Formats: sequence, structure tokens, C-alpha cells
Amino acid sequence: MYEFLWWWMFLLLPLPLLVRWWLKPAEPKQGVALKVPFLENFQQGGKVLGRSWFGLLALLLASVAWVMLVAAAARPVWVGDSLAMPVSGRDLMLAVDLSGSMQEQDFILNGQVVDRLVATKAVAGEFVRKRTGDRIGMVLFGDQAYLQAPLTFDRQTVLQLLNEAQIGLAGERTAIGDAIGLALKRLQDSPEKNRVLILMTDGANTAGSVSPLEAAEMAAAVGLKIYTVGIGSESDQMRSVFGFQLMNPSADLDERTLKAIASSTGGMYFRARDTEEFHKIYEELDRLEPVEKEAQQWRPQQELFRWPLLAALLFMLLAVTLRMRRG
Repeated sequence: MYEFLWWWMFLLLPLPLLVRWWLKPAEPKQGVALKVPFLENFQQGGKVLGRSWFGLLALLLASVAWVMLVAAAARPVWVGDSLAMPVSGRDLMLAVDLSGSMQEQDFILNGQVVDRLVATKAVAGEFVRKRTGDRIGMVLFGDQAYLQAPLTFDRQTVLQLLNEAQIGLAGERTAIGDAIGLALKRLQDSPEKNRVLILMTDGANTAGSVSPLEAAEMAAAVGLKIYTVGIGSESDQMRSVFGFQLMNPSADLDERTLKAIASSTGGMYFRARDTEEFHKIYEELDRLEPVEKEAQQWRPQQELFRWPLLAALLFMLLAVTLRMRRG
């Protein structure tokens, strides 16, 4: 339907009449003249009558132009039907490890061997695309933790920033505690039952000013639930002078600390040894029960002031044209 957001602007409609009543018209200048009637004066009567009709029509057009101008000032809008916004009520923060060990190539993606960060981007990106209605933010950490994306409904921007992340961008070491602390700071304004952090790392805490367990205690105190993901395969064959040797690329992964972080905050620990397990982890996270929140309604609006404004200009142009012909 159509509405006028500033309907009180219609109170200005009688303004020209008030101005006309308040300001007296200027008296015509009277000069000394002697008019002698001749026959041709009487022949111009039709022209005088025609000019009066031009004047009345010009006045009518000017009046319509004024009404259209006031209608444009009243901000007419077309208001659509009420739509329910898909809001689940969760503020979800991703913390992604960019330390040097993330360049270890022990994942297979689409038949190709890729490093851990590429696999994380692929699977985490799919997870972000599915989080319709959630506010998502992202923290990148290495030697230090950095806020890469604040909480936002714009999932495309988060995906773009995730894809642009590079190994070593935040340093070579791993500051897990600082990453938790920064995420906690960005989530502190969210409702207590509405804070979730997904921490993805392939190593142990080797940098930062806050230990992971201390940060987890602070997170638990304010109701921040942390899900930790340990990244990396457990066995890989390496060629050497003695032939193939079985190696453990995830020997540095501190699973004990990651499990303690998740347990103390009410979250869960997941192990991502390959892309298939990675997918299962995010499928499990997708089944997290959303915090119920009052449904938000939105009614689309389209501004229509341009049309009465254009009509006002057109009618005024016609009125001016008639006035000029009258003269």
C-alpha cells in the first residue's frame, strides 16, 4: 500500500492563500492618460476574454503544481507486505590459525594434495555459506591475533576475507590464548547464551601474552562456548635415503589443551585428519540448536517522491508558458 511518511507536510497546502491574504497586492501605477474610444477597441474584446481564460488555466496549473510539490515533500512510499527475516540469534566467531605449520600438505581436496589452510578455507567457506541469519566474524592468529572481520550478516565479505588470508600473515608461531581473548572481547556485547567461537589450529600455544587455559576460564565465566578443531593428519609417508618412513605431521598438535578449552566452556573438541572429517565436523556444528529470539519483521519500502516532484515541475512549466502567452 501507499503511505506518506511525513504526512504533516500537507498542512502547508493553504500556505499560498495565507500569503495572498497577508500580503496586499501592489497598487497599479496610475498615470495621466486620455483614452479615446475607437472601433478597434471593441474588436479586441475577444482577445481580452481569451487572456482571462489563459490566466485562469495558468492559476489552476500552478495550484496543481503546488499540491504535487507538497505531496513530494510528504515522502510518499510504497510499502510491501511484511517479511520475516531469517534470524537464528547466534553470534559466531571463527578463529583461524595462520602459523607456518599450516603449510603442511597432508590433505587431499578434489583429488589434489593441498596444505592445511587451503583445506580449511574450502570446508570453512562452505560452513559460512550455510549460516543464513547468523552474525559471523573472524579472527586470524599467528604470533598475535588480529580481527579480520567484525560480526556481520554479510557472509560474502567474510568469505572473501577468509580466501585472502595467507600463511604467515600473522607470524610463524601460534598464539591460541590471544585469539580466544580477542574473540571474547568482540563477543562481549552479545547475549550471554548467544556466543560461539570455533577455534581451528594445528599446533600448540607458542606465543601470546595469555595462556589458552586462562583465556578459556575467562570465556567460561562470561558464557562463551568454544568448539576447538585440531587440524592435521596423524600419519604420512616421507621419502628418505632409507626408503619410505612413516611420520606424524601432527606431532605438535596439543590435543590435551584443545580438549580442556572445549570442555571448560561447554563446547566440544573435533579432530580433522582429512577433508571428510572436516565436513563431518561442520555438519555437526550446523546442528547446533540456535538460541530462540524474537522474530524480526521487515516491510520493504520504495520511495516515490520523484513522481509528484516531476509532475510539479511539469505543471509549473505549463503555467509559466501560459502566463508568457497571456502577456
